Amino acid sequence: MDHVDKQILFHLQNQARISMTELGKCVGLSQPAVTERVRRMEEKGIISEYRTIVSPEKIGKHAAAYMLVHSRDCNAFLDFCRSTPDVVECYRISGEHNYLLKVMSDSTRALEEFGNQCDKYGTYTILIVMSSPIDHKFLIPSLEEVNLNMKS
Repeated sequence: MDHVDKQILFHLQNQARISMTELGKCVGLSQPAVTERVRRMEEKGIISEYRTIVSPEKIGKHAAAYMLVHSRDCNAFLDFCRSTPDVVECYRISGEHNYLLKVMSDSTRALEEFGNQCDKYGTYTILIVMSSPIDHKFLIPSLEEVNLNMKS
């Protein structure tokens, strides 16, 4: 993966719906050349999918929390998590707890009820999100950020 591929990824992570013509202009390549590079990165699994970011508040998800879970029965707990729409992320982790969940719900009362449903699977700690000062960071930084980091 060269510098141009990284530029392409930077632009796609900012705007996945950018046209190949516009993307080519941004990175100094023709539309066919940039299309071929994107296709190769998709085939290699560097680009695994394209997504839409939905505003949780606009669809009634006003409460978010992270849960540290120590499950007694991992398979049953994972089945429960897969079937529950409030679980939006699930990570297997090391240490005292074996799972970290991101849960989004309509209220803190609903988060509490979700916790009550988890009682049968093990112990847990709920960490309610107050705000998100860094909501999302891109994996591929802009050229300006790279140059700034190189100077420091």
